[in-house]
Amino acid sequence: MQEKNETPLSYQAALLKAEAYCAYQERSQYEVRGKLITLGIRGLELENIIIELIENNYLNEERFALAYAQGKLRIKSWGRNKISQGLKFKQVSGPLIKKALKSLDQDEYLEILKSLIEKKRPTIKEKKDYQITYKLGQYAISRGFESDLVFFLLKTNDL
Repeated sequence: MQEKNETPLSYQAALLKAEAYCAYQERSQYEVRGKLITLGIRGLELENIIIELIENNYLNEERFALAYAQGKLRIKSWGRNKISQGLKFKQVSGPLIKKALKSLDQDEYLEILKSLIEKKRPTIKEKKDYQITYKLGQYAISRGFESDLVFFLLKTNDL
C-alpha cells in the first residue's frame, strides 16, 4: 500500500506547518508531535522542530495548560477532575496540571457549578428530594466536579 504523500516534507516546510498549527491555538507537545508524525516527520528532525517551536515561543506547555483549564471551565463547564484527566491525556506534566487547576478562580468555579445544577434541575423527573439531590450530584460529578463540593452545595441548598 502506497502513501498519498510520497515525497516527505522538507525540514523548513514542516517547521512552517508546525508554526501555523501552533499559531492557530495553544497546543501541547503531544499534539504537535502527533501532527508532525502524520506529516511524515520523525526522529531527530521531529525533535529539532519541537525545540525550535519552543525557542520561538510557538509552543509553551504551561501556557497551553492554563488556556486549556480556563477554556474547559468556561466553555464546556468542566470541573477540576475532568480538566485534570484531559491534561493527563494530552501528556502534560503533573506540576503543570496542578498549576493550571490552581489558576482557576474559585468564585467563578462555584458559579459555574451552581449554574450547571440549576439548568439540570428542571429536567429531572424524580419526585422525592433525596432522589433529585442524588441525580443532580451524579450529573455534576460526571462533569468533573468534586463530589464533596457538589454534595455540600446541594445539602446547604445554596442554589
